Amino acid sequence: MERRVFLAGGALVFMAACAPPVAEIPLGPDGQPLPQLYRITPDQEDEIAFRMLDAVNSLRRARNASPLVFNASLKAAAATHARDMSVQNRPWHFGSDGSSPLARVQRAGYTGRLKGELISETFETELVTLAAWMRQEDTRAVILDPTARDLGFSWFQEPSGKIWWTMVTGG
Repeated sequence: MERRVFLAGGALVFMAACAPPVAEIPLGPDGQPLPQLYRITPDQEDEIAFRMLDAVNSLRRARNASPLVFNASLKAAAATHARDMSVQNRPWHFGSDGSSPLARVQRAGYTGRLKGELISETFETELVTLAAWMRQEDTRAVILDPTARDLGFSWFQEPSGKIWWTMVTGG
């Protein structure tokens, strides 16, 4: 019996040695993980958009708000503004042509009522960005607005990895 236990233990040790090494996550001086470059590839675009929609709707469900649905016109307005913020190299709600969020959604053909626009300049993922928006009262109110029904979400990633996120809601 002892021989079997010894052989089984030896086999486990041998198999553990064959396992791939666990990658160490580099930590900063504060003990937190250092930021990793979040590179978005074309095949991830739908996955990222639906992950954001699911996350937003989970937050809304917890507050008894109706779910949002994607709207192509709002997405077009969000995509245009994300790229434009990159061109301007600043996160703000006015376009390089002086356009407001309202003007951009109307220009994109949205016939509903604009509820809000959220923007971010970051190297972080969409869910980390959503978490940051949820920590601020004014941006959280846009996400959880019970009168919102439609969502436009897009981004532009620069070659450096910087991402310009834009979310637009309407109802």
